[in-house]
Amino acid sequence: MLLLDTNALLWALSDDPRLGGAARELIEEAWATGAVAVSAVTFWEVALLVERQRLTLSATPEQWRRARIADGLVELPLHGEEALRAVRLGEEGFHRDPADRFIVATALIGGHTLVTSDQQILAWPGPLPRVDSRGVGPGGSRHPTRNA
Repeated sequence: MLLLDTNALLWALSDDPRLGGAARELIEEAWATGAVAVSAVTFWEVALLVERQRLTLSATPEQWRRARIADGLVELPLHGEEALRAVRLGEEGFHRDPADRFIVATALIGGHTLVTSDQQILAWPGPLPRVDSRGVGPGGSRHPTRNA
């Protein structure tokens, strides 16, 4: 399953040119089979962006979330296991952003490939299958990379 970081989801839904062609194709193929997910934390991030007036939606964040799920997006919940794994990421040299930690922990525990443009996540040497959503650099190929 592909797990989209918040930016990758927003870019995919808005046809943003920052989303690379390979990542867009990968997302479209996975979406067609019900294999595209986001962490519940992504909806929290979207709501914060709206609250801070850094993102405008055509509906409330609650309505927007329901519409994405109705479109076939899978929402992965945050459980205690992911929360505890997110804390341990700090011991592995992962940066301090809690939302990124929750999303990466969700990907690790579920065995998902993360689609992101976050340079800190892409550069992290941990065992995370990932795709650069911009389609550039080491993770930018159609096939996910796995740092060991």
